[in-house]
Amino acid sequence: MMTRAVFLDKDGTLVEDVPYNVDPAQIRLMPGSVEGLQALHGAGFRLVVISNQSGVARGYFAESALHAVAEHLRKLLAEAGVPLAGFYYCPHHPDGTVPAYTQPCSCRKPAPGLILQAAEELGINLEQSWFIGDILNDIEAGRRAGCRAILLDNGHETEWLGGSLREPHHTVRDLAEAARTILELTR
Repeated sequence: MMTRAVFLDKDGTLVEDVPYNVDPAQIRLMPGSVEGLQALHGAGFRLVVISNQSGVARGYFAESALHAVAEHLRKLLAEAGVPLAGFYYCPHHPDGTVPAYTQPCSCRKPAPGLILQAAEELGINLEQSWFIGDILNDIEAGRRAGCRAILLDNGHETEWLGGSLREPHHTVRDLAEAARTILELTR
């Protein structure tokens, strides 16, 4: 049986955006995150992080550093009674400096590769699922995967490049408002 999920961008959506941070001590949940995630989990949504982590390709940190980040996020959310079903990341960037990660890929948002991988591995129905992110690349990735998409408009989007796949279904201020929107529309 396929389940529904809410896919979450990490930096600027789930946690405060500290550029290229892999220090668990600096990871702080965004305002409204706990309330929103508790509501979504309580309604039966699985919660999955989908994150571009170009710091690996740029040589700022080793890919292994992301394991501590994932574990810290799992711990923070578990303390709030919210299990994290998955943590998926793209370590690539075409302008990177580490040859093994400097390549085109299908997992770097706005490509939908990580969402499709998570859906397959976790048994998720994408048509019943949502993607929440703070930039339009997140929205495009979610829509390309077949999800409905919500833009958390907190000032992080700077390019505003348009296109039908970059139009959010809804725009909100925080994860608590995103959760209320999702729950109202899926009752």
